[in-house]
Amino acid sequence: MATSPSAYDVIIIGAGAAGLMCAATAGYRGRRVLVLDHANKPGKKILMSGGGRCNFTHLNSTPANFLSGNPHYCISALKRYTPRDFVELVDRHGVAYEEKAPGQLFCQDSAKDILNLLLTECEWAGAEIRLKTQVQEVSEASGGYQLVTSNGMLSCESLVIACGGLSVPTMGATGFGYELAKQFGLNVLPTRAGLVPFTLQPELKQQLAPLSGISCPVDAHCHNEHFREPMLVPHR
Repeated sequence: MATSPSAYDVIIIGAGAAGLMCAATAGYRGRRVLVLDHANKPGKKILMSGGGRCNFTHLNSTPANFLSGNPHYCISALKRYTPRDFVELVDRHGVAYEEKAPGQLFCQDSAKDILNLLLTECEWAGAEIRLKTQVQEVSEASGGYQLVTSNGMLSCESLVIACGGLSVPTMGATGFGYELAKQFGLNVLPTRAGLVPFTLQPELKQQLAPLSGISCPVDAHCHNEHFREPMLVPHR
């Protein structure tokens, strides 16, 4: 006998920061929401961000700080939800934080505070989170989508892909989101690493060794771009 898939208004694939925030927002708008993730715990990358203290926003973020094929999206997104809006959410949950550098806000204690905030928001909004669930197949169905998962069939009116990128494979990152986007005809740009180390000659490494662990003010020039920001010399 055929199994009738469980129906939701919104299914979100990915229980990271974006997926959890989306789930809470949709839940507060009266939607029946389900978050799926193949990992055994939600928000793993949140816990490692900011050296374990989660640099959760930058007060001086502007559309100019983002690269996008559609610059108007960055403008509208930051107007609809600003860094100050998230700070107000953090304040409502009583999370202690500090400004380490102009505009850069970090938790005083642990990144767990931000993860717990998001999980609490999902709970209050009535969003369900289902972990250890592999999405094996997604197809269009009448008025929405049907998903085949390792724990059964599901259906929804709206599907959100919030799987994250390829940056930290050891934390469970895969290319599933990109492949799913391609399946439904969405334009996917070639991926390139956005955060990479500089490999230095032994002589220069020796000169910089006394600065290990120190953030130094640096002027960097590349083609027509110029940046003046702190540069961290790592311990290794």
